[in-house]
Amino acid sequence: MTGVLRIHQLNKNFANGRHALRDVNLAVNRGEMVALIGASGSGKSTLLRHVAGLVAADGGTDSLIEIDGCCVQKGGRIHRDIRKVRSQVGFVFQQFNLVARLPVLVNVLVGSLHRMPWWRSWLRMFTAQERALALEALGRVGIADCHAQRASTLSGGQQQRAAIARTLVQGAKVVLADEPIASLDPESSRKVMEILARINREDGCTVIVSLHQVDIAMKYCPRVVALNQGQVVFDGPSSALTPALLRDLYGVQADELLRPAAPASAPEGANVHVLNPAAPVSWAAQAA
Repeated sequence: MTGVLRIHQLNKNFANGRHALRDVNLAVNRGEMVALIGASGSGKSTLLRHVAGLVAADGGTDSLIEIDGCCVQKGGRIHRDIRKVRSQVGFVFQQFNLVARLPVLVNVLVGSLHRMPWWRSWLRMFTAQERALALEALGRVGIADCHAQRASTLSGGQQQRAAIARTLVQGAKVVLADEPIASLDPESSRKVMEILARINREDGCTVIVSLHQVDIAMKYCPRVVALNQGQVVFDGPSSALTPALLRDLYGVQADELLRPAAPASAPEGANVHVLNPAAPVSWAAQAA
């Protein structure tokens, strides 16, 4: 497998004194589906926003983020060609980020804006081919019959599926999903995770999804990266995440992540890395 995401020595301090990310080193291969887990405030959303180039890391460092060999940011500076890189990165937000008053189809067509001249996007002049592509994407996520409705009329689960359809239209090579099921009911959560798993499998795109629920991570993501207080403390197969290991990593905060369906023990011979801050190890690099 070839690498698609590389993160080197990423640090982020906020003005309030909080050290959100600490020496994060991570590599993700093309076509992987990776869960990013951690208790509230562990740095999951901050990390994903750095990968998308929405937030700059601390300056004066040798930090580096690359996607498919292209620089997102280096030394705390967003790369000047970030728009080109972002066109290959789909971001699924927890709160959907749809324009409520616009039809679902137009919201999905936003994913194609990077391929058209500004005047056509400003006038919302989409070709028949572009509309057909958006309808196909809505069909893949199961809400094609809602294409003419205002986004505000959809349920939360339907809105999140529309947001995923937008990334399909975009043609994203990497999909970053930031707590995409946090505000959804169990059935809607299941549908959203199944759609993410399907596009990972069928389209070969890399999916990195941040989650609170370990049982969901274990069901849909072969690999898990765990953050605690901004540090990578585990990088390995999801099957190795036992309640005992989670309690070692998180203490009482493990209860926020644990579910009854979590397995009692790791499979024999599982490739597990419990990391310390001074010596982060990339499971992707080890497995390649």
